[in-house]
Amino acid sequence: MSIKDVFSSLFTYTPNSKETYDFNLVEDANTKFYPDSTLGKEGNKKTNLFSSLTVNTDFLKSKYNLLINSDIIFRNFILNARGKQYHALLIFIDGMINTEIMNEFILEPLMMRNRNNLYDNSQNRVISEAVANNITVRKVKKFNLPNYISSCLVPQNAIKQVSTFEEIISGINAGNCALLVDTLDIAFDIEVKGFKQRGIEKPSNEIVIKGPHESFVENIRTNTSLIRRFVNNENLVIENVNIGNITKTKCGICYVSGLANEDLLAEVKFRMNNLDIDSLLSAGQLEQLISDSSNLNTPQLISTERPDKAASYLLDGRVIILVNGSPYAIITPGILSDFLSSPDDKNQKALFSNFTKLIRLIAAFITLLLPGLYIAVTSFHQEILPTELLFSILASRANVPFPIIFELLVLELSFELIREAGLRVPSPIGPTIGIVGALVMGQAAVSAGIVSPILIIVVAITGTASFAIPDYAFGFHLRVYRFGFIFLGYLCGFLGIALGLFVYMIAMCDSKSFGVPFTVGVSPLEKIKGSSYFLPPMEKREYRSGFLNSKKETKQGHISMKWK
Repeated sequence: MSIKDVFSSLFTYTPNSKETYDFNLVEDANTKFYPDSTLGKEGNKKTNLFSSLTVNTDFLKSKYNLLINSDIIFRNFILNARGKQYHALLIFIDGMINTEIMNEFILEPLMMRNRNNLYDNSQNRVISEAVANNITVRKVKKFNLPNYISSCLVPQNAIKQVSTFEEIISGINAGNCALLVDTLDIAFDIEVKGFKQRGIEKPSNEIVIKGPHESFVENIRTNTSLIRRFVNNENLVIENVNIGNITKTKCGICYVSGLANEDLLAEVKFRMNNLDIDSLLSAGQLEQLISDSSNLNTPQLISTERPDKAASYLLDGRVIILVNGSPYAIITPGILSDFLSSPDDKNQKALFSNFTKLIRLIAAFITLLLPGLYIAVTSFHQEILPTELLFSILASRANVPFPIIFELLVLELSFELIREAGLRVPSPIGPTIGIVGALVMGQAAVSAGIVSPILIIVVAITGTASFAIPDYAFGFHLRVYRFGFIFLGYLCGFLGIALGLFVYMIAMCDSKSFGVPFTVGVSPLEKIKGSSYFLPPMEKREYRSGFLNSKKETKQGHISMKWK
């Protein structure tokens, strides 16, 4: 036997033809044993309700696997209406409804004998009354049990009549309860949501000094109410879209009618309505699914947890997307200057805001290029350094046995490791990780001669600059591409960095977000109203962003301070 045969027999597996397996794949099992399964299927024919409560009950029990499902409640009772009694059924999910509302405003009015449900059958309902030529004309409507239940017996603000099983199941899964009555081929979808949810808290990632201290939560309706409190106008439109064949996650498309560009709005709706996925669990997933492709993987959409920031972009003519279950809003489109801006910029005087904007712009270049420039200077271009500084660098590296590229990569990866560890560890010991990493490990590495002190300063300045980037996704993008410029600086010096920066800028200028150039305001070199990175004084911020082509170009009068 050859060596090849020995290794082949040890590490390869040849199935035995006599071996049999008595199991089916999940999709095969669904189609074989459960032919009526609609899991993950789109375009299924709607199944209408039956007039028999027993048939409807059996159908819903099979849908919800009641024999093994522990939190699906089927509550049978007798309903009193106009002196007659009907068999009725309430279906809800335990833990997602408010039991007090259920007992007080649904079960009690329907089950107990009261003035509302004791009228005799001879009584009709007056629906309108008019007086013409001293003659009173009355229009009456004969007794109708569904309308009688929804308009008289159930004192609940949100009740809807539905006629298909799909609508019933959708309401139950959302936290509502379904009321089915014998002899009726319709049901009632009643809102009784009562599941626990997080309250409105301070923003944790986008901290400002002068702005509001409220952030989005995981409930989409709470988030829409926060936006409406800022945009106090009836033209604010919030459209619902369900995404996910299984989860049917509720998403909200928010825009101001009369401001938002119709082409932009149509493109957002088109992309969201053409997603063939089984589940959507967060705004981050949706952001990846509707973003334009980019060669640099630059963020194309803005993600924010601040309602005031979302409202500001809404009033600029942009479109906001909310995802149920996610405390972040997606703003479309996003351009380069948006990722270097903070909500606090508009709350301060123009001089202070522009100063901080300039600091962030410098921080972006430091994050991207400083380590690469350092390795290029020390490896190829020592002549540009002052003699004293050059001697100091050489003296600090005299006891370091490793090449500079290895030294720099060790420090950079160590810094990223400390940053990631600080995010993952429990919050009480989070600062400890930074102290241990920055002080103890850094000092020990210098004392052991593994790295030079000057390189620690360079890495520390780079890391500090990365924290000055307001948008986390854009800061992450700069941190990743920093390693590319490190290798270019090590291989070719300034020439490699210049070529890399040239290609990087070409690719960035080629990127678009919903048809808008990513570098608008910088390239192409044309002046677009309201699109400057630096802010003019508050009284001169007359125009909305010109690249949006919003329906209303100006957002304040040419002379806004008319009191002067």
